[in-house]
Amino acid sequence: MQIEIKKQLEELAYKRSTPFCYSDYIECPTGRCTKCGSDDLMRLVPGVGCEWGIDWVVQHILETELEPVDLGELFEESVRQIYPETTKVGWMEFDTVTLMKENDPVGWRCALADYESEEASEGTILSFDNGSTYYSSQSIENLIEK
Repeated sequence: MQIEIKKQLEELAYKRSTPFCYSDYIECPTGRCTKCGSDDLMRLVPGVGCEWGIDWVVQHILETELEPVDLGELFEESVRQIYPETTKVGWMEFDTVTLMKENDPVGWRCALADYESEEASEGTILSFDNGSTYYSSQSIENLIEK
């Protein structure tokens, strides 16, 4: 699934960028420079810049048009759906999530890492930078369909 979405994002990036000859500093919409004849062209995104390759255009589209997933917030929501809202310890009641995070931060981080891994393997969230930033697969699909 991620490979298919990556291909679709690359197609979108090609549509939203223009071939650009840096040697002659001109746009080359046909894919070949009209001055020097080169087909070794950069990609230009007006108002952003030009660079070799298409990955930077994909990254620019994702960063400017989508909101990254807040895994911490999603994990907290998941825990809140599974466990009671409050936990009673002796005569006191505590917010369950806060109690878990504050009393076992290592366990919380391990559980969060497991949650991230599971969501990524199920394809619910996708990353194109080796896990630094995740996006909802649904929001990416919506972007591609636009």
